Amino acid sequence: MDKITQSYLTARDEYAKYGIDTEIALKTLRDTSLSVHCWQADDVGGFENAGEDLAGSGLQVTGNYPGKAGNMDEFRKDLETAFSLIPGNHRLSLHAIYGDFSSGFPGRENIGPKHFKSWVEWAKALNIKLDFNSTFFAHPNVKDGFTLASKDKGIRDFWIEHGKKCREISAYLGKEQESKCIHNIWIPDGSKDVTPSRFAHREFLKDSLDKMLSTPYPSKYMRDSVESKLFGIGTETFVAGSHEFYLGYAIQNKTMLTLDIGHFHPTESIADKVSSSFIYLDELLLHVTRGIRWDSDHIVALNDQLTELMNEIIWSGKLDKVNIGLDFFDATVNRIGAYVIGARNTQKALLQALLLPVKQMREYESQGKFFERLAIFEEFKTKPLGAIWDYFCMNSATPVGDSYISVIQKYEKNVLNKRR
Repeated sequence: MDKITQSYLTARDEYAKYGIDTEIALKTLRDTSLSVHCWQADDVGGFENAGEDLAGSGLQVTGNYPGKAGNMDEFRKDLETAFSLIPGNHRLSLHAIYGDFSSGFPGRENIGPKHFKSWVEWAKALNIKLDFNSTFFAHPNVKDGFTLASKDKGIRDFWIEHGKKCREISAYLGKEQESKCIHNIWIPDGSKDVTPSRFAHREFLKDSLDKMLSTPYPSKYMRDSVESKLFGIGTETFVAGSHEFYLGYAIQNKTMLTLDIGHFHPTESIADKVSSSFIYLDELLLHVTRGIRWDSDHIVALNDQLTELMNEIIWSGKLDKVNIGLDFFDATVNRIGAYVIGARNTQKALLQALLLPVKQMREYESQGKFFERLAIFEEFKTKPLGAIWDYFCMNSATPVGDSYISVIQKYEKNVLNKRR
């Protein structure tokens, strides 16, 4: 018997003492797909070749690590390498700027399903599904920091048309892959300093969203999700799409709500927002990232913020109604390595939550035994999670432990370092 299996069996027996079936936990983990974001692969560049500066549009990517993909073939090869090192079967979340524009870029207001046909073919070959995002940034029509919430009707109309086209593309992707495509909507709209026009901008935003979402599509093909933010670069004082605005909009219009770890005040935890949101909404999209004092989108770490989020998903019994997406971009390190660390840490946090003694904790709680409830929770932080995780990786035919480091180093030497 190999050491990994032997360690797993020992760990399995340890968890079984508390009535926890590790096989059920592993099956649940295996059946849970992450929506891996495409934009880590090239620093949110895309294939429009517009040459626009992302800074000033609500985004800033730090670093210039060598080997960044310069075309779609390189981009897809990097993604394939990353997926091969993440156990399980996952999804890819595309932004509109990543279309196949080899025949010419028609403008964001004119993109359509034909620009994503090759992505469908690529995804089917890899047996993965696709999600989608409108791209409301890095464009000349982001005027004075506004798109859908702009006071300029011409600007609003341009972005409404872009959003309509993105919804059409999302429905096409969902139908082609026979799996719902989530269309996420995030806009950078806001003000750096004091504005007396908060209400007006939000009126414009609601009207724009209403028009953009006016065409119904079958939910089995696509669903819209709206993403809030507290502040951003250039929008330190006011963001039109606040959490309160989008929570109300999602409830009223039956869209999904996107909760991004980095889009709230550092003292807030979106774990607490999960159960509150599910009182009124039937489905959520999460963007898992790591903010350092602000929405800095660092590579996901296995920290308290992440484990608390996964605990709450399991404790609320809503795993089947939560779509877990990733959203970070770090250009100071190997980009594929960033993918693998972030995705695997997200999975580890979910596995840890699946292996907690929830039944025992609730029994203690019902008896008013709060010391015992905390004690058992703390004791499980040192249970042999690693042995279960290694077994999962081995059975998923992906590197165990830190052995993926050498695989990425070899890819960097043979592929990334040869790019210009």
